[in-house]
Amino acid sequence: QVQLVESGGGLVQAGGSLRLSCAASGRAFILYHKGWFRQAPGKEREFVAGMTWTGSITSYADSVKGRFTISRDNAKNTVYLQMNSLKPEDTAMYYCAANPRGSITDSGYEYWGQGIQVTVSS
Repeated sequence: QVQLVESGGGLVQAGGSLRLSCAASGRAFILYHKGWFRQAPGKEREFVAGMTWTGSITSYADSVKGRFTISRDNAKNTVYLQMNSLKPEDTAMYYCAANPRGSITDSGYEYWGQGIQVTVSS
């Protein structure tokens, strides 16, 4: 069993940066694929960034490529999402997720955090 807790969200002006953190319980997290998703009001949840458990493969949504970076710290059992050059359209609830297998871009992750709000003002 893996529990995920996000932190680092908040309100930021357009062009600013935020770093989301997702702390996991359970050492098995190290062996899981990791992902970040977001859901804006009235929209479906969408993939943002993902990383294989080895860290050798990362993937990003086209809308965030070049601005967002997913990374991990195995010693801290934590995955991060560095978000730069934020835009108002990045406003959403952000969720981290972990999966022992499968695609890193599909939403079929087994474990999810509770989500954290990111609001970008224009």
